[in-house]
Amino acid sequence: MLLPYFKKGALEAGCDEAGRGCIAGPVFAAAVILPADFRHEFLNDSKKINRKQRDALRPVIEKEAVSWAVAKVNPSEIDKINILNASFKAMHLAIDKLACRPEHLLIDGNRFKPYQSVTYNCIIKGDGKYNSIAAASILAKTYRDIYMESFHKRYPYFDWINNKGYPTERHRKAVLENGPCIHHRKSFRLHPSWEQGQLF
Repeated sequence: MLLPYFKKGALEAGCDEAGRGCIAGPVFAAAVILPADFRHEFLNDSKKINRKQRDALRPVIEKEAVSWAVAKVNPSEIDKINILNASFKAMHLAIDKLACRPEHLLIDGNRFKPYQSVTYNCIIKGDGKYNSIAAASILAKTYRDIYMESFHKRYPYFDWINNKGYPTERHRKAVLENGPCIHHRKSFRLHPSWEQGQLF
């Protein structure tokens, strides 16, 4: 059973990202403020439920949330500021888009860059502990998956419809054979035998 809140009575937003470990595509982040009494049988860390369950949860979260938002930071900026800072920036951008200012933030993971004067707590594996972080993980994941799948017809050999930009063996082999495209992250080592950014 996931916890409904960290600070009782506070307008609390859960934040999580998707795509941090990818070699292609943006990093997405979501911020979600849920009612304290929100419950759903599928709600959990997005990695612990299947695609059908995530897709079913997404419209429920969007409808029932007090407020929600999704934002992304593109590969070119990831290369400039690094993936950790890009993840923080994507979370900040998502929080910026919320319809109401949260009084407290719950961040999945162990690090965060403070957002204005809003208090926060970093929760390791928080997407499996708190409703709002789990909801954010689902929105970030589903929006990012749809985004990556939209490029499949243009770049079918990268198999993004299946790997979503993660460095699977097929994906790495396709980059080695075809070269990277504009959606790849130049600062990432795309193949174990290459120097960083070698093909760019």
